[in-house]
Amino acid sequence: MSAGIGGIVRSGVGRRRVQTVVMVLTTLLTVTASVLAVGLLVASSEPFARAFDRQHGAHLAAQFDASKVTAAQLDATRTASGVTEAAGPYPTTELVPTVVSNKLGVPEGVELPAFSLVGRPDAGTGLDRLELTAGRYATGPGEIVFLDDSGPFSVGDRFRVQSAPGQPVLTVVGLARSIGRTGQVWALPATVTALTPEGKGGLQMLYRFASATTDAGINAGKDAVAATVPEGALQGGTSWLTVKTETERIAATFAPFVVAFGVLGLVMSVLIIGIVVSGAVGSATRRIGILKALGYSPGQVARAYVMQALIPATIGALVGVPLGNLAAVPILNEEGEAFGTGVNTIDWWVSLAVPLATLAAVAVTAFVPALRAGRLRTVDALAVGRTPSLGRGRAARHLLGRLPLPRPVSLGLANPFTRPGRSATIAAAVALGALGVTFGTGLALSVGEVQAAMNKRTAGDVEVGIAPPSPGSPPPSSSGPDTAAIEAAIKAQPGTARYFAMQDTEVTVAGLTGTTRAVLFDGDASWASYEMISGRWFAAPGEAVVPSGFLDAAGVHVGDTVTVSSNGTSAKLTIVGEALDLSGDGRKLITDTRSLDGMRLGEDRFKMWEVLLTDGTDLGQYTKNLNAALGDKGHAEVNVADIGETVVVIDTLAFTLTLMLMAVAGLGVLNTVVLDTRERVHELGVFKALGMAPRQTVAMVLTSVAGLGLVAGVLGVPAGMALHDWVLPAMGHAAGTRFPPKILQVYSLSVLAPLALGGLVIAVAGALLPAGWAARTSTAKALRTE
Repeated sequence: MSAGIGGIVRSGVGRRRVQTVVMVLTTLLTVTASVLAVGLLVASSEPFARAFDRQHGAHLAAQFDASKVTAAQLDATRTASGVTEAAGPYPTTELVPTVVSNKLGVPEGVELPAFSLVGRPDAGTGLDRLELTAGRYATGPGEIVFLDDSGPFSVGDRFRVQSAPGQPVLTVVGLARSIGRTGQVWALPATVTALTPEGKGGLQMLYRFASATTDAGINAGKDAVAATVPEGALQGGTSWLTVKTETERIAATFAPFVVAFGVLGLVMSVLIIGIVVSGAVGSATRRIGILKALGYSPGQVARAYVMQALIPATIGALVGVPLGNLAAVPILNEEGEAFGTGVNTIDWWVSLAVPLATLAAVAVTAFVPALRAGRLRTVDALAVGRTPSLGRGRAARHLLGRLPLPRPVSLGLANPFTRPGRSATIAAAVALGALGVTFGTGLALSVGEVQAAMNKRTAGDVEVGIAPPSPGSPPPSSSGPDTAAIEAAIKAQPGTARYFAMQDTEVTVAGLTGTTRAVLFDGDASWASYEMISGRWFAAPGEAVVPSGFLDAAGVHVGDTVTVSSNGTSAKLTIVGEALDLSGDGRKLITDTRSLDGMRLGEDRFKMWEVLLTDGTDLGQYTKNLNAALGDKGHAEVNVADIGETVVVIDTLAFTLTLMLMAVAGLGVLNTVVLDTRERVHELGVFKALGMAPRQTVAMVLTSVAGLGLVAGVLGVPAGMALHDWVLPAMGHAAGTRFPPKILQVYSLSVLAPLALGGLVIAVAGALLPAGWAARTSTAKALRTE
């Protein structure tokens, strides 16, 4: 008998072609979704550490004054205490580019903010190896590479450097990523030297230390380097821990919704596999009785049906693994952009563990019902036949038949009651699909609201800043920049609707260690206030709003008073509101500049103005005219409000994973309706003989799942809303903020109405193919089937 098991397996796979195809597709989608879900979970764990090792990052990027130290002296710092590896010295300077041509629409003549330019001979050696995301590295004079996502730059853009000798034009030949953010623009060392005004350049060294896991270790290494060079030569340095903290904070923001989608996808996959496999084995009970009558033991029967399930499942798994990896590529790329860690790939063990776990689930799911059927008495198994007991669902049919509905519709609505167990599992699958759609839709809407709220921090159409001094010009006067002249030029410029000034400074706040960033507003900023979580925007001097991070760090609440100090002068501010701000750790104070009068802040050179234009004003022409009016006092630039990478990644993930959940749920419906239709094919023949038209047959099959789909969808929507209301605050907590009701309460009636029909759509879409098959089956063929 053992020799005949192979024939039984081949016969079963070949005879049930529709179920075999469904099994292949189900396993394929299940493995694809699971590889993507598990891969994303793994990729979101410690992304910075992975990228830091891959790009051979530096623990410290140190900046030196080129007038106080020589290259030879810097080379000697390689042997400083605690230094394990060093790279450099690289020449550095400040680059203030003026647009000559820009593919993203920034007008010609717009002067951009200053960027730090570093001269490196190539991109792929030494510490902090650059990963090119577009184009190539600079190979000749006049070629530069911008830090990816540092601004509206593309390969081929051209910029003029008016502060450099000869005002040369530079061409962007590449975009790159730096894991340690050790520069914003790179070029060949000779190019940097040519662009550096006399006596204005610097030198950069990159270091790795033996002990670099704490700030104390980094500071010890920095002090050891400083001790080997002349006093005052080391101007400062950027620690890798600062970048690491920010990257891990972003990654932690992703974790709640990635985990939610991942777990949802895995549960859905296991459920659908259970539905498909157990349904396929359960429908073969009569054939199992025949095998027992031929002398096969329960164990041999179980092994045969496990193999029948494993063959198509293995094919689906083998195809699903590469598809899962391919589907993950664009998402992981976007995730790497958001994290600033570069391209990630799915770990090799994920591509091995997921299909093995899937096949194990298929084997267990097939073995249990096959063994149970195999243990039935031969007579009982043969007597089961292919249709359910006549008593099942009769009461439901009788009750629904009395309703004023077309008979095919009432028959279809009553059908789930004939196999309540199977109906319950498919309803669960559809409900999970509806849950995923609801959650994904709400997540996308909430993230869009977050992006809109972040754009409020710089709400002007045009931003105006203090112009940096040009090379060779006399030092600025002790009175500081002529801010009054800048404001007069803005006010007099045709097209100006409103404006206000902002400046950043550092203050100390009682109860907080270190300094706190203060953002001071000068003028009416009520038209561009931050998104408020609670309380209100400040309306008078002495009032302030703060992000959630400030409240948590200082242990205060809206309505409390804090003491702010600077230069020996202090002032008391009343916190009147909690503002949404995801930048940094949230330790920020936002108030009217008059609140800190008398503190001698002396930060006018960091002042900037937000300008709102009147309707119909040409943005490029306005900026050009304003720059002409400002002269060397200030510079105006277009406020480019790009969509954040984090928003793009979350939207992409939500769409992709929601689509996969819907597809897996639809396949579960397809398999169930295929089994149900084939089991009831004789009954369909009777209905056709009594005059049921093909369109009525389609209606009956579709309504057999439509009721389930509608109920499951209605149950899945509130579950998806509950998941959204749990995940969003968790994401906010990871980012160090709370969210206002506007961001959380996104399920309006116009959104809920179509979502409530999501389960119905999934169920009907999955039943369309078998409904068409049932309608096309001839009456004679259906009646001959037993």
